[in-house]
Amino acid sequence: MRTSMTKRLLALACAGLVPATAIAPAALAATGSAESTVIRDRVVSATLLARMSAEQVAASLTETGFPVPDRPQGADLYAVAYRTVGVTGGPTTASGVVALPARSRKGLWTVVYGHGTQATRAAAGSVADGDGRAVPLMFASAGFVGIAPDYLGLGTGPGHHPYMDAATEASASADLLRAAGELARRQGRTSSGDVLLTGFSQGGHAAMALGQELRADPALRTAFRLRAVAPIAGPYHVRRAQLPATLGDRLDPRGSAFYLAYWTVSMNRLHHFYDSPSEVFRDPGVERLFDGHHSFDEIAAALPASPRDLVTAAYLRRVAKPSGAILRALEANDRTCAGWRPGVPVRLYAAGGDRDVDFGNSRLCLRDLRAGGVEASLTDVGDADHTTSALRSLPEILDWFTDVRRR
Repeated sequence: MRTSMTKRLLALACAGLVPATAIAPAALAATGSAESTVIRDRVVSATLLARMSAEQVAASLTETGFPVPDRPQGADLYAVAYRTVGVTGGPTTASGVVALPARSRKGLWTVVYGHGTQATRAAAGSVADGDGRAVPLMFASAGFVGIAPDYLGLGTGPGHHPYMDAATEASASADLLRAAGELARRQGRTSSGDVLLTGFSQGGHAAMALGQELRADPALRTAFRLRAVAPIAGPYHVRRAQLPATLGDRLDPRGSAFYLAYWTVSMNRLHHFYDSPSEVFRDPGVERLFDGHHSFDEIAAALPASPRDLVTAAYLRRVAKPSGAILRALEANDRTCAGWRPGVPVRLYAAGGDRDVDFGNSRLCLRDLRAGGVEASLTDVGDADHTTSALRSLPEILDWFTDVRRR
């Protein structure tokens, strides 16, 4: 669930970076429109982070272990701030990454990539190297528009990040999809409206949430055609897979302590699990670690070695047999694989050896999808750790998405 648990996904060294060039909001707004009338999906600002040749993109992807497309092309990488909605439906802003191919310019398909768990806003793709930049670049070099939302409260977006909140994962991603189309038009590209979705870990959950939204919302369904979905190692079933594996000591205990702490603090802000952090955490100071400004290393150093050392016995009983606010939070966010309409193929990827996100999440997701008549499959990429599951899956996803576009 957390890409920063390993350095490989955070070690992207973008070759050939040019000095950042800010693009003023007025240059991106429709001619004659006032700032106060710009709707929520319009770009607030865009900053050119890198203009890379095909050779530079290929070298960067190779260095960090990401697949290089056949006959890669150069790409322009932008950090974008855009309008969206917050957890209560009010207006706010969020940030993300948009990568535009250098050679392909007409009828472009778009790939949305959801990054994995990040606890600090400074690790998001719009402000730091990592998979939130590498994966959009990879798809842009294959001739797609590649985008990666930071989600709410990460990057330059205000407020706390609503971790694992499916509704805002979907809305923030959908609004960046709209904003990316505007940016692409202003940069001389045209989008076909065809969309492909992928994501790693939390981003797998986000990809499924966005897929539901693109199919269910009439305005989005009119604007975009969802063609295929390929999430990787997502925590789709926290109640029935992730929490039982955590409490059953089947996952890495330190990682489980991190995820449980982050999820608890975030869900409390949305669903009110507790009045005081001392009600759930043995050390009430844990809550302060998840303010968006502490680095992962700072958080990891301050957390105990296991969930049982992290939280009170009473809270362990509450999550083992959820009711009330905890149950409502789980039910609201464990629905990303259920209720899908047939017509869009879904390929799930996960690793049987993953000790961060239990493989049972993907098994249950596959069952939900097939129960709804969806053409779905699950690929076990083997006895690999969490991050390696992404690196093994992405070459297959790149090939599949390229093939879907050819049809």
